[in-house]
Amino acid sequence: MANPTGFMEFPRELPERRPIAERINDWFEIYRDLPDEKLQQQGERCMDCGVPFCHTGCPLNNLIPDWNELVSEDRWEEAIRQLHATNNFPEVTGRVCPAPCESACVLGINQPPVTIKQIEKAISDRAFDEGWITPEPPAFETGKRVAIVGSGPAGLAAAQQLRRAGHSVTVYEKADRIGGLLIYGIPHFKMEKDLFERRLDQLRTEGVLFVTGVHVGGEGVDAISVEELRRNADAVLLACGAEQPRALRLPGSDLRGIHFAMDYLIQANRRRLGDQLDPDLDILANGKHVIIIGGGDTGADCLGTSHRQGAKSVRQFQIHAMPPETRAESTPWPLWPLQLRIEGAHEEGGIREWSVRTTGFSGDSEGNVRKLHGVRLGPGPDFTAIEGGEFTLDADLVLIAIGFAGPVHAGPIEQLSLVLDQRGIVATDDSYMTSADGVFAAGDMRRGQSLVVWAIAEGRKAAAAIDSYLAHTGAMERVAGMVAAM
Repeated sequence: MANPTGFMEFPRELPERRPIAERINDWFEIYRDLPDEKLQQQGERCMDCGVPFCHTGCPLNNLIPDWNELVSEDRWEEAIRQLHATNNFPEVTGRVCPAPCESACVLGINQPPVTIKQIEKAISDRAFDEGWITPEPPAFETGKRVAIVGSGPAGLAAAQQLRRAGHSVTVYEKADRIGGLLIYGIPHFKMEKDLFERRLDQLRTEGVLFVTGVHVGGEGVDAISVEELRRNADAVLLACGAEQPRALRLPGSDLRGIHFAMDYLIQANRRRLGDQLDPDLDILANGKHVIIIGGGDTGADCLGTSHRQGAKSVRQFQIHAMPPETRAESTPWPLWPLQLRIEGAHEEGGIREWSVRTTGFSGDSEGNVRKLHGVRLGPGPDFTAIEGGEFTLDADLVLIAIGFAGPVHAGPIEQLSLVLDQRGIVATDDSYMTSADGVFAAGDMRRGQSLVVWAIAEGRKAAAAIDSYLAHTGAMERVAGMVAAM
């Protein structure tokens, strides 16, 4: 270790957030950068802990102590090589990952954990600025073709791994831009999109082919069947995500002005990217009383977006009780802790309420939502309504952010009659292959709604399985050819 007593000498430091009055008037990222010397000190806090539990906390098994030490020694170019050894997109995870590695940090047993996430972000950003991140095309071509459906983090991680292994890779995306939720789901104030475009340029130069505006398994002129992909590829990877939103089936839920959170966020991102939207279909918060149902990351993204659009008021509801400010005893180290988390959006305004259940909506004569009806709840697991806890609030825009029920079944799942598990997600074997031979699945489509870091890990593992499958089928084809020639 560069400094075996660094964790005793330096306190944990995080980057400052830009002033609220400044950031709610723009769409730029809210965090300032830490100076290099501060980052090196934070790297020195990484302990010689013997068993680095941060590895197990990270779905990618990132080599965290290795690149922490390299940063502490000012060896940034070596640090990016260690970071890329396990993570294709550290500029993404360094911004939007909730950092389960930090929750598992050994130092976190009795002190604030190492600032892992910020160091990861800084390594990637510096590597791009210094020109250390360059295309890595394959040294040879295998002649094998892989079709990937979906361009989110799972599909893109798999595409890069498979292309570098020498396979021909084509990624099909139904939207008009590559990136899935990375481009349309995550707000610009959490990740500016030009940062991600740099990585896409690397993939393109490496030889990954991108086809946008094509709906695999859909209907219409922009559609292509899964069977057509199978005929023209040696393997197919489905990385279509878990796009089926979980609905609220309540009285009045069909009123205008009640929308799924992702529909709202996609529109906001499109506007920021310069797209012209149909004004009759606009979902905007400006001048409105906004209520967000759901207390997770997506709800916080809607909160920050509503602030920037000039909402008159914003409330965010969560059905569960308010968690403790520090790690709950029920989730001891190194588990992911149950505790209160305050995102940048929560600092910017609005009212955050706990132990609330929505019971219905009412509207005006033109069918627009105007009121939300709810009730306050007692503690879980029963969440019994409190007597006299009913209430009504003004609501001009309601955003439903209560998660996703799984992948959309119409399309590839139905066309291939894929076997699903009890949760309705795609079932695979240990090699990520579905019930259809040569068709694999990765990411939220086979795991269910999860984190970006899990999607990248899934994409990498699926790519390794596909590479092994293609090597085996290639060997079998050569043996068959030899037998036929005898």
